[in-house]
Amino acid sequence: MSTRTTPSRRRHCRPFTLIEIMIVVVIIGMLAALVGPNIIGNLDKTKVKSTKAQLINLKNAVQQFYMDMSSYPARLDDLLVNPGNDKWDGPYLEAKNLPKDGWNNDFQYACPGQDNMPFDITSLGADKSSGGAGYNEDISCWN
Repeated sequence: MSTRTTPSRRRHCRPFTLIEIMIVVVIIGMLAALVGPNIIGNLDKTKVKSTKAQLINLKNAVQQFYMDMSSYPARLDDLLVNPGNDKWDGPYLEAKNLPKDGWNNDFQYACPGQDNMPFDITSLGADKSSGGAGYNEDISCWN
């Protein structure tokens, strides 16, 4: 017995019409217009959250450095590489390189910090410049 279908049993397949294709494209476009802004907004929120997590990690590493060395690091690289002191018990970060903020920028480090803080680690935000509001706002390790 043959497994081939005879022409009488074969279904007649007709291609999609241009109108049917256009309707599907319009529906997909409407869905993208509704969902797209929500996804972009969530991406920015995720970048802020990951930046804050990295700031906490760096802040803890700087404080651990201070506990071992009795002074704050001159630069963040001192958390990974011995600055030439016998008390150094690092590296103080698990990564081989310094982390970057959510927008793939370097963190800014100052010692002493602003407002009588011993040090300050900041991200300049999405606009990569000081100041700003919303996602462009600077994020500090003390916030």
